[in-house]
Amino acid sequence: MNKKIKISIVLLLGCLAITSCGKKDAATTQEPAETNETTSDEGHPAAASNVLVITGNDEMQFSTNELRAEAGKPITLTLKHTGKIPKQAMGHNVVILKEGINEAAFAVKAAAAQETDYIPESEKASIIAHTKLLGGGEQDTIEFTIDKKGTYNFLCSFPGHFAMMKGVLIVE
Repeated sequence: MNKKIKISIVLLLGCLAITSCGKKDAATTQEPAETNETTSDEGHPAAASNVLVITGNDEMQFSTNELRAEAGKPITLTLKHTGKIPKQAMGHNVVILKEGINEAAFAVKAAAAQETDYIPESEKASIIAHTKLLGGGEQDTIEFTIDKKGTYNFLCSFPGHFAMMKGVLIVE
């Protein structure tokens, strides 16, 4: 298959996925979101955990749009693709961007970077860390450290997913 046909098929599948996301009972279509916030015995939020888990599904949704971690300590992030569709049609990754990076501009460049699993070589300096591109049933774990407290955007860089699959990593 030539490249234009492959891209057309991926875009068509993406459109079908979006339009088929009508009102469904979330309990039957999604795993419960795993959180990384805990509460201390006094009822105050406990320190952020640096072991983070996020899932992505065939409905182009992350399980959460907010993650929290502690600055200066290693962060272990696991992405689990809970769907069944292969990565060529419904691939997911998590890309954590440096502060101040325009997400939409990054996503446009990423969509054209099929040969590097939608991680554009020209934007490597904009990325703190990223998982592999995964298909249904796969998972990847990465480890990285962010020393500076702040809010860092994350997204899925697969074409067409950015609009629905994004969030923030708050480093405290």
